[in-house]
Amino acid sequence: MEPKKPPFLIAEIGCNHKGDMSIAREMIDVAAMFCKVPAVKFQKRTTREVLTPEEYDRPHPNPRNSYGATYGEHREFLEFTIDQHLELRDYCQSKGIVYSTSVWDMTSTKEIVALSPQFLKIPSACNTHFDMAAYICDNFAGEIQVSLGMTTAAEIDGIVSFYAERGRAKDLVIYHCTSAYPVPFRDTHLLEVSRLVEKYGKTVKTIGFSGHHLGIAIDIAALTLGATCIERHFTLDRTWKGTDHAASLEPDGMRKLWRDLKATHECLTAKGRDILPIEEEARKKLKWDRNA
Repeated sequence: MEPKKPPFLIAEIGCNHKGDMSIAREMIDVAAMFCKVPAVKFQKRTTREVLTPEEYDRPHPNPRNSYGATYGEHREFLEFTIDQHLELRDYCQSKGIVYSTSVWDMTSTKEIVALSPQFLKIPSACNTHFDMAAYICDNFAGEIQVSLGMTTAAEIDGIVSFYAERGRAKDLVIYHCTSAYPVPFRDTHLLEVSRLVEKYGKTVKTIGFSGHHLGIAIDIAALTLGATCIERHFTLDRTWKGTDHAASLEPDGMRKLWRDLKATHECLTAKGRDILPIEEEARKKLKWDRNA
């Protein structure tokens, strides 16, 4: 089986920049110049809109990873303003790498849509936020990517139908995803990629895989099953403070993953003839019945 299109790898910086613009720019540099991946992705939240007052004021569930006295303060510390996102978008363009962002609420959605990125992402937590999805359908001309973690089969049907009814299905990328950090191999359930391809492959633009597992072997398997967009969290140091670093790839891992995805895609073809041109000389020399 040959994928319909070449793989596309997104290095999700997310909030692994630790709220520091200099680190964010360094991560863009490394992703573009060392890993040579096509795209990076950040996250945008309006914290008071995403969290209830009670959620905002309670402590971080893992205090050693917290950047504030409360979970809300932690989230605020890691947020960039829309002006900073504009700066990051322009910096990505200067480095020849695609900028994108996940949006978690209506305010952030409107802000990022105004930046006109090539694509934006709706995370699993928000994939049934249909007011947000409707705004994107009506006001954003680019590609719409949606993760399907924590989502029932009936909800997935509803999500795909929502975009199809608005004429946006061919702009839609849906990602198989397991929403845990990190994900044990047994919980990745990669055959869900095949199910999505079979059920929705002719309706949506393409199928993706968003992984929070360890290593890079699983992503190659996802590609062979039909996922053409691959998304992995990216960090400069997996020991850094924060919840996502442990489930992220460091630069050499991201570089190798992109190399291996491209190599695997090149391999996924069927033979067009019994004896390949590259085999002909060896057949003449080595085949036991070569004179037959």
